[in-house]
Amino acid sequence: MLSSVGYFFRRAAVPTWFRLATAFLLLTIAAFPLLSCSAHPDPETMVMIIESSPTNLDPRVGLDAQSERIGDLIFDDLLTRDQHLNVQPGLAERWEIPDPQTYIFHLHPGVKFHDGRPLTSRDVKWTFDSLLQGQVRSTKTAAYRLVREIEAADENTVVFHLKEPFATLLWNLSDGAIGIVPYGSTSEMSQHPIGSGPFRFVSAEQDKEIILERNRDYWREPPAISRVRFVVVPDATTRALELRKGSADIAVNALTPDMVLTLEHDTNLEVLRAPGTVLSYMAFNLRDPILKDVRVRQAIACAIDRRPMIQYLGRGFARLATSVLPPESWAFNPEVSAYAHDPERARQLLDAAGYPATNGVRFHLTMKSSTEESTRLMAAVLQQQLREVGIVLDIRTFEFATFFSDVTRGAFQFYSLRWIGGNEDPDIFEYIFHSSKFPPNGANRGYYANPRVDVLIDQARAEPDQKLRKQLYGEIQQILAEDLPYIDLWYQDNVLVHSRRARNLILNPSGNYDFLKTAELSGAR
Repeated sequence: MLSSVGYFFRRAAVPTWFRLATAFLLLTIAAFPLLSCSAHPDPETMVMIIESSPTNLDPRVGLDAQSERIGDLIFDDLLTRDQHLNVQPGLAERWEIPDPQTYIFHLHPGVKFHDGRPLTSRDVKWTFDSLLQGQVRSTKTAAYRLVREIEAADENTVVFHLKEPFATLLWNLSDGAIGIVPYGSTSEMSQHPIGSGPFRFVSAEQDKEIILERNRDYWREPPAISRVRFVVVPDATTRALELRKGSADIAVNALTPDMVLTLEHDTNLEVLRAPGTVLSYMAFNLRDPILKDVRVRQAIACAIDRRPMIQYLGRGFARLATSVLPPESWAFNPEVSAYAHDPERARQLLDAAGYPATNGVRFHLTMKSSTEESTRLMAAVLQQQLREVGIVLDIRTFEFATFFSDVTRGAFQFYSLRWIGGNEDPDIFEYIFHSSKFPPNGANRGYYANPRVDVLIDQARAEPDQKLRKQLYGEIQQILAEDLPYIDLWYQDNVLVHSRRARNLILNPSGNYDFLKTAELSGAR
């Protein structure tokens, strides 16, 4: 006999129209080879499918995922990050911190830009000065607001002087944060990017493709593949068909779970899966008369059963979350309070908060959602689970721009969104939970305020010793797990589908495109 939850997921959470649409998709994918000519891929070019064009390949400006991930192949950062999101040497082979407001970086000698110019401390200084002095307008400028002055001490030494201690500086100089551009570069860098990275920019056509080629003179190990062609394919079904047809080699985090499970059975394709850092979460408005009571928020956490959501909606391509930070982070605290699925405990908490059930109903809540299908299905599941403890959930669905505008203005009771990349560094706690970061000054959209959390965040931001910072962030995570301004739902896996001619692909937690630096094509010269 099915449990009530299992029955719900098989009957309510996956409605008939959804099952029929999925079946149609699978039949379409399976039949496609019968309708298409055989593909003849270029043996020297790796073809990768992406969902959208990068908005700006100038590393000082581009903020969207494609700009940062493709840009990170063209440009080098001062520092890199390892599998545990620790900062490691990049262009700077070593650094010193003689005092909390001085960072001295020693550049790797002999590095050249793609046009042959040597990369020196003057280029590093210009990259950041062009932001701080307004030659280039970018929202990234705020990340370096505490930099007072940058000094090119000699050709291979650059010194950052800070206005006050700022331990997050190293993170803001690493992978994807901001690549180094040649001295004097201004707005032309967005159209003709010149970096020192493993790949050179060749061409770009908006909403169609971006082409990069191997930098044979790369100062580290050059890539094995000669060329990468990023093809823009907005539609997920079309992305699956292109992989099945053989006209594309790679798609990463660009297919639905059902599509991935289907393509796993294609003998010409392989699927790689690894833990990821993208966080799905629910956020509450703590100015709301009902949700300002922590017992109500804790009751909601006990009423929610996340495991069947992961199993049935996400097809298992996720893992439970207990913090905004992913487990790979050096600052992650695995010992925080957790909320198991416990409807009886939820009812007790709601009774204690003064919300007895009348005819089975305690109160109504409204969840705002975008029109994205996975979010809408999750909301339907939440509606069923909360009803079991007497909470009637009303769902209001909007197109994304309207939905996000309401979220940023605090016009909601609660909502669900994802953090992509921003939650990999513990500095995110200031941005989303410090009481000085209510909109428009930050992303504390639920108006959470806890004086102890503010103090801990301020101390951690100024503390250069990582062990002490870890202790401070550990306490922050424990307090947040009790106060519950967020309910952390799950971390999404990174899933890469590739043709069998693509080899030596290594996924990392961030889900960026570093695997192209080591990738190979069978039969390529």
